[in-house]
Amino acid sequence: MAITHTNRKKAGEILSLALSENTRIAYSKGWRSFQDYCISRRIDPLDATPDDVADFFISLSSTPRSAAATIKHGEPLSMGTLMLYKSAINKQYNEAGKISPTHSPRVNAILKGLARSRGNIPRQVVALREHHIKKMLAQCDGTLIGLRDAAILAVGFAGALRRSELCHLTMDDIEIMEPVSRSDAKKMVITIRQSKTDMTGRGQRIAIPEGKQVKPIDRLQAWLTVAGITDGYLFQTMRRGGALRGNPLHHSDIPRLVKYYAEAIGLNPKEVSGHSLRAGFVTCAAAHNARLDKIMDITRHTNPSTVMKYIRDADLFQDHAGEKFL
Repeated sequence: MAITHTNRKKAGEILSLALSENTRIAYSKGWRSFQDYCISRRIDPLDATPDDVADFFISLSSTPRSAAATIKHGEPLSMGTLMLYKSAINKQYNEAGKISPTHSPRVNAILKGLARSRGNIPRQVVALREHHIKKMLAQCDGTLIGLRDAAILAVGFAGALRRSELCHLTMDDIEIMEPVSRSDAKKMVITIRQSKTDMTGRGQRIAIPEGKQVKPIDRLQAWLTVAGITDGYLFQTMRRGGALRGNPLHHSDIPRLVKYYAEAIGLNPKEVSGHSLRAGFVTCAAAHNARLDKIMDITRHTNPSTVMKYIRDADLFQDHAGEKFL
């Protein structure tokens, strides 16, 4: 039975739901860029040849970013962005029921050549260790914003959370268990409703202990109490006077916040990002000899090799081959 235009459109909408909001936005931007390129050369974007796609990537790689770009002014788009644009083109062709020209060996060869010519080394942000977090928390004052920022840093680090996960947490997602005896400690369970590794939204639960240094539960409770939050989003935007708006923070607010406090303790803000909290938890856990499976319980990584990358960094100088003779 032939696939109708209506059914194809509906299938495309369903496929879009499989992507996160940020990925959909990025794919949309990539496809618009390719459309503009094709239109300027009188090419049908859905009838492009591998040579057309290859020329598109060559053009992007040699054109400086727009004046609107505030980071790395004048540099061309990164290889990561080019690969994302490739996926965006591929997605549009798949939804149209056509073979994507991005699968061509020529396109792949061009992208590999571009990466080699740039000598690209994947950017790896600084993993914030526990002593960094402790110093950053000391910079958070007792104001409403300071209490909120301290809770974000502590919970983000203790839960190895992605920035989007932090922003979308609600009161329904946390369960705090008060100690039942003097020897017991506070515990908290956070439910992540949907994430990069759980696109179907089945939910993932993370156990967070109070600890003795970062104290994520105490800091979260202090923020919620003073802010008067009993429902809705945990971390909300605020008006200048301090009144809560009820809206969640945007995912771009997290790296801005992390950079601010990192700079306050003497770190280079260009070398940290929102991911530094998550990477920091993994690195600290590895440095303190936590089991791989226990680390993955918190990070929810599905591929051990991804976690091993951080563990190797933590063990870089441990039992060094030249330790006894250098």
